[in-house]
Amino acid sequence: MRMLPVVAAILVAVGAWMVFRPPSYSSEQSVFKLGDLEARVQQQRTVPGWVGGVAIGAGAVLLAFGLKKKL
Repeated sequence: MRMLPVVAAILVAVGAWMVFRPPSYSSEQSVFKLGDLEARVQQQRTVPGWVGGVAIGAGAVLLAFGLKKKL
């Protein structure tokens, strides 16, 4: 089995998942520091939807290239 179409299908699937259900991550920042006293803020952020679009596009290009090379 060729590896390129498998990788392309995985990229398309992950990209679609990121577009429809964007994953989130937490980000922590220091907002105030005075000597030993420090105030921090933790925020939940989501991965932008365009990242999933890029993964879908890259997967589609790889899939087209893999299928063209096979023929």
